[in-house]
Amino acid sequence: MKRQVFLFLGLILLSTVKIYAYDDGDFQIWHTEAQETAINKNLKVTLEEEFRFGDNSNEFYYHHYDGGLVYALNKNLDIGLNFRRVYEKVRGKLRIENRPHINITPKWEMFGLKFEDRSRFQYRNFDYQEEYWQYRNKLTLKSPWKFTKMEIQPYLADEVFVVLNDGELNRNRYYAGFGIKLTKNIKAEVYYLLQRSKGSGKWSNTNVFGTKIKMAF
Repeated sequence: MKRQVFLFLGLILLSTVKIYAYDDGDFQIWHTEAQETAINKNLKVTLEEEFRFGDNSNEFYYHHYDGGLVYALNKNLDIGLNFRRVYEKVRGKLRIENRPHINITPKWEMFGLKFEDRSRFQYRNFDYQEEYWQYRNKLTLKSPWKFTKMEIQPYLADEVFVVLNDGELNRNRYYAGFGIKLTKNIKAEVYYLLQRSKGSGKWSNTNVFGTKIKMAF
């Protein structure tokens, strides 16, 4: 409940303040392209491709493909089974990771606000280090208001990452952005993301400007 209150307060502040990148963290650009196709009213196929540029957005260092199935048990609960193939530059070399994951996403409304609380259990298998299990929880709050004919809809989200092998919280992402309806079947997102990551006992910040294009049929 506390996270919901903080997200609601942040949504109010989003319309009155500007969000700036922090000088002490790297500035990155992430772009995602997604497609989903309905098989029937409850089942759909999802595909996703993402690109990331780091080192103040001068270096292409990350790329993933993701595909899977999502089944809607009802209007308030989705279950997904996916597989992700990751290519990431680590210590100057392009490394490969295989990442199957299961997603459970309850959805509900409160005071007109729309909430999604996705739980993701993922197995991370690398070609350069030991594998491990990780849990990710992403709570998203969407504004009940949509603006202009493009249905611009602000949202906030908070995502935590926990390594299940030892129970350590090693990453937190804070999102602030908005969705845009481009056509009947195409939507876009623009967002700012502050990522805090723990490595060698210290926390560091990454500032991300992100975009996403999603086609649904």
